[in-house]
Amino acid sequence: MNILLLGYGKMGKTIEQIALERGHQIAGRIDADNQADLTNLEPDEVDVAIEFSSPESAVANITYCLERGWPVVCGTTGWLSHRGEIEALCQANKGAFFYASNYSIGVNLFFRLNKTLAQFMRNYPSYHVSMTEIHHTEKKDAPSGTAITLAEGVLERLPNKKHWVNNEPGKEPQPVGNDAIEIESLREGKVPGTHTVRYESDVDRIEITHVAHNRLGFAMGAVVAAEWLVGREGVFGMDDLLGMMNEK
Repeated sequence: MNILLLGYGKMGKTIEQIALERGHQIAGRIDADNQADLTNLEPDEVDVAIEFSSPESAVANITYCLERGWPVVCGTTGWLSHRGEIEALCQANKGAFFYASNYSIGVNLFFRLNKTLAQFMRNYPSYHVSMTEIHHTEKKDAPSGTAITLAEGVLERLPNKKHWVNNEPGKEPQPVGNDAIEIESLREGKVPGTHTVRYESDVDRIEITHVAHNRLGFAMGAVVAAEWLVGREGVFGMDDLLGMMNEK
């Protein structure tokens, strides 16, 4: 496949490494410094785009690709207030769009475990649920997309929780009512990503944690998603990919 990389930071470079190892070619590398070069690519030069840029660039990048007929795999977070528009554009153009807040197979198993635990805990209201996410200091958005997905999984299964609240060190703390899930966002060193969901009562604490050791798991998942997406039509996510892989 000819893969267009939208975003060529650390994640983009890791995706490139995995893609080349799997026998693919790189059709282009677009970053903030050469955004104009995107228009130089002909439609038949790109089989699929992998978008890991920034919240400020993602919507324009995805829109351009879908209008050109290029399938898009997106892992950028922080732009999801426009998700409805992008999915409508994808459908209108009979295109293919794949979004995940996290492409790691381990994290997506963690998402499922999180929902299962929340289902168990719905009958034990004495436990207070909260979350902590830790990422490298260069990460721009907070909370992480992964933390938001985890929170949404809990909200789906715990009817007494209605929304999440994010608190970051150095910023004015927001009040957390009984109907809210607090997400604490920490930025430390070069941490690829650590997410903890905890249920705490007066007598004990239950925690589940996922720790990413590096970016390779995220990059591999994105490339596999791109391989899977080519030739399809519609809007997809990791549940679709993992479901198909589990049927093999």
